[in-house]
Amino acid sequence: MMNKRSSLRWGQAFPRHNLLITAFILLTLSSATSQPEVYKWTDDAGHVHYGDAPKTEQTAETVILKINSYKSVTIDPVSTDNQTRSTAKKVVMYSTAWCGYCKKARQYFTANKIAFSEYDIEKSKAAQRHYQKIGGSGSVPLIIVGKRKMQGFSVARFNKLYP
Repeated sequence: MMNKRSSLRWGQAFPRHNLLITAFILLTLSSATSQPEVYKWTDDAGHVHYGDAPKTEQTAETVILKINSYKSVTIDPVSTDNQTRSTAKKVVMYSTAWCGYCKKARQYFTANKIAFSEYDIEKSKAAQRHYQKIGGSGSVPLIIVGKRKMQGFSVARFNKLYP
C-alpha cells in the first residue's frame, strides 16, 4: 500500500525547505557575479597597500580587477628597441607572487630542468619598466624565449615556443 505522502514530490511535501534552497541558490548566484571592491593606497613611508576597505585617514583609489583565464595563450615577437634579457634558449618570466599561472610555469620549468630567470613586476620597479617596454599589459606571466614572447602559460604553447 502506497503512503499518500510518499507519492508527493519533494517540493510539495517540504515547501519550506524548497523555498530555503531556492533562496540559497539565488544568493550564491548573485554573489558570484558581483565584483569585489579592492582599494589601493600609499602610506606615509611610500609603501603601496591593497585592501577590501579604504583607509579613512588616507586617500585610496578603487582598483578594477581584471581576471585572466588564458583560454588562448598568445605568442608574439618582442617589440622593443632595447636588447631583451633573453638569448635563444634562455627563458625569462615576468611574474607576480600571487599568480597561479606563474606558479604553474615555475613548476613546469623546474620539473623539466629548464633554466629561467624570473622578475617580479610588483617587487621590482626595473622589472616593471622592462615588462611595460616589451608590451606587458597588466597580465602575467609574460615569458620571453629569444625574440618571442608568450602572454600567459600553457605547456603546449610553451613547447612550441621553446626550442
